Amino acid sequence: MKATFITLVVLFSLISNAQDKKAYQLFDKNGKKVSYKKLLKAAEGTQVVLFGEFHNNAISHWLELELTKDVAENKAVVLGAEMLEADNQKQVDQYLNGDINQKKLDSTARLWPNYKTDYKPLVDFAKENKLQFIATNIPRRFASLVSKKGFEALEQLTDEEKTWIAPQPIPYDATLPGYVEMLKMMGEHTSPNMPKAQASKDATMAYFISKNLKDGTTFIHYNGSYHSDNFEAISWYLKTYQPNVKIVTISSVEQKDLTKLDIENYNKANFIIVIDEDVTKTY
Repeated sequence: MKATFITLVVLFSLISNAQDKKAYQLFDKNGKKVSYKKLLKAAEGTQVVLFGEFHNNAISHWLELELTKDVAENKAVVLGAEMLEADNQKQVDQYLNGDINQKKLDSTARLWPNYKTDYKPLVDFAKENKLQFIATNIPRRFASLVSKKGFEALEQLTDEEKTWIAPQPIPYDATLPGYVEMLKMMGEHTSPNMPKAQASKDATMAYFISKNLKDGTTFIHYNGSYHSDNFEAISWYLKTYQPNVKIVTISSVEQKDLTKLDIENYNKANFIIVIDEDVTKTY
């Protein structure tokens, strides 16, 4: 009788696990499973959260919104995003203040194609709760200039245009692994200005984050994971501009197996969101 009972318990456990279809699992940088509660506590206890997302991943966008809501319940927050360029800050502020509607924002700001599904909920949360939302990225056309002619091309910008980018000269370390890997991936004929264009984005995002830091406030920033993975890019520039700043990084990765973190994903961030590779894409 006792053996039969144990068999039933084991069988029930196996069935329950088979039915437990998780969409994601959180890990720390050492590959240890962690709870959402631990992530939330870390986000509340830091100055900056760099939320590294996959731009077309539904779980990334859902968790961004949920974490933002939960942090905002207990602490003042400022929001910001790679997906909004600094020269569109005026239009973003007008929308947040109710001076223009969504249709006007659509026609006057350069919004990403997936803005309505993936980023509008975050901007609307800021609007509803009277929060700042900072357009942190360098205007794309300026990053394009850097990719063609290097940082020197930024010297031709007007005084107003220079307010939309990180202060010049932009610090740059060509030996950072992320920039080195970019050159390798793009082949031997790639211009050395390509990682500089990436750096102009990282530096500008870091600059506008640091510029809008406030005591007792968490700045939650949404960016592609490659802009904050391995504690480089935005993180490196933030530490350059404010050496003592406290940062928590989050990276998104996709795996077939959610039970353990793949070796290559160790140390990508303080927290790694492992998302089932079959999760629906938003575009």
